[in-house]
Amino acid sequence: MTFADPVPTMAPHSLLVFLLQIAFLLLLAFVLGRLAERFRMPAVVGELCAGMLLGPSVLQHVLPAFSRWLLPQQPEQMHLLDATGQLGVLLLVGVTGAELNFGLVRKRGVTAARVSIAGLVLPLGLGIATGFALSGVLMPAGVDAKVFAFFLGVAMCVTAIPVIAKTLLDMKLLHRDIGQLILSAGVVDDIVGWFLLSVVSAMATAGLTAGVVATSVLHPVGVVLFALLIGRPLVGAALRRAARSEGSAATITTVVVLVVFGAAATQAMKLEAIFGAFVCGVLVGTSKDLDREKLEPLKTCVLAFLAPLFFATAGLRMDLTALRHPEILAAACAVLAVAVIGKFSGAFLGARLSRLNRWEALALGAGMNCRGVVEVVVAMTGLRLGVLNTDSYTIIVLVAIVTSLMTPPVLRLAMARAEDRAEAELALKDDDSGRSASPNSEVTS
Repeated sequence: MTFADPVPTMAPHSLLVFLLQIAFLLLLAFVLGRLAERFRMPAVVGELCAGMLLGPSVLQHVLPAFSRWLLPQQPEQMHLLDATGQLGVLLLVGVTGAELNFGLVRKRGVTAARVSIAGLVLPLGLGIATGFALSGVLMPAGVDAKVFAFFLGVAMCVTAIPVIAKTLLDMKLLHRDIGQLILSAGVVDDIVGWFLLSVVSAMATAGLTAGVVATSVLHPVGVVLFALLIGRPLVGAALRRAARSEGSAATITTVVVLVVFGAAATQAMKLEAIFGAFVCGVLVGTSKDLDREKLEPLKTCVLAFLAPLFFATAGLRMDLTALRHPEILAAACAVLAVAVIGKFSGAFLGARLSRLNRWEALALGAGMNCRGVVEVVVAMTGLRLGVLNTDSYTIIVLVAIVTSLMTPPVLRLAMARAEDRAEAELALKDDDSGRSASPNSEVTS
């Protein structure tokens, strides 16, 4: 009886390079993330900059020999980083899904729906139109222009709940009415955004025909129905079983296994793995059997280690030197303008239709304009599928950075004006009530 030779283990030099890649990326991501927070910017901006510094934008030009040693252009070496980053983003999306507050959506249902729908449809349409207009400049060879345009549209319409929530918390707006409304509209955006990403990813891998479009829409719907009817009781049973164990290890392992299995299931269906991770995260978060305290160590590990590593890895793929070409720079400005105008206008219109004043509507537009985490995930997905090249990928990640930087100052300005207006209206009402009460007091006296 003969057995196949065992698979060779990783070469010692490859392991050394991988360990140093992890160490450098994580160290820079931590330092620049804390520095960004010190300047009241989202940490994700600093974490993306860590990858940019070590990637072709900076290190390759400053220390080319060291860059070639640390980041060799060998697929098998870079695939190690990619695999680590993919695990990080799947768990990040799963944790994000578990943290979504659907009670907010029910409480603010009609207004949140108006803001979210307008804030999705307008930038989606503008993004698709921009994708067609710029396909000759930004689209990789061999990609269907319709797929590229739809992908850019999805990238333009997403919103980043984690960055918004952190910004609102820092500004002490998380529990205010406007903060709750921003979050509830963002929850709807998140759900629709992951659904659209899964659909357009299926189109990118299987081609763009009527059958593929129908299948790529029906499969995610089937996944959601399966999750609600069969997945929910299974997840509940697994969490109940895990809760019987002392400590948090059983609950954490159960949640990780569920999220990864969910990601594998949608990946096998030629949907995006992130969609399955998100759906499983939502099932975990909405289960009455979840002990949230036991999930805290997993959140800490994901947010402190895996997520920064993913964003730093995402920054490695950027090449800012592409912006020295006038046509790429012009395309970047156009995409950024479309992203900002589309999201602001859509959310503003939805807020005004809900009879909010213009400063409250501007605050909603500022909050919904924040792309951050989700846009980076969309960009990485597009690059992996071949829908984006380095130039278009760099531009989309830049949009994520710029819109994340825009959110805090615009939100502060809008909220300050909204509060001034509210105080003025309250003072006017008090004055009017005082005048109307004065004659009555004279009569009674």
